[in-house]
Amino acid sequence: MLKIRLKDKVRVISGKDKGREGVVERIFPGDKKVLVDGINLYKKHIKGGYGQKSGVYDIPRPLHISRVVLICPKCSKPARVGFSVKEDKKVRVCKKCKAEID
Repeated sequence: MLKIRLKDKVRVISGKDKGREGVVERIFPGDKKVLVDGINLYKKHIKGGYGQKSGVYDIPRPLHISRVVLICPKCSKPARVGFSVKEDKKVRVCKKCKAEID
């Protein structure tokens, strides 16, 4: 079970986008990477074709999961994530404010 899920708000902690925040759009669990909206954008030159216009487009690339930290929805601070078992169900817990995230 990964500590970051879809539609979680995260902050980038290293790299060229350090300090920026965004929402997780897609997760690649095999590669342990996440695609964050508006983060890690690269330029790609696209050649025109059938129904597609040529130009230079911003293409988002996935980040490794270790480069982002979850922002707790309760305390609105970047925090580490832990797990606890409640009624035979595993839930994520914020390490700062001890609140359940799920």
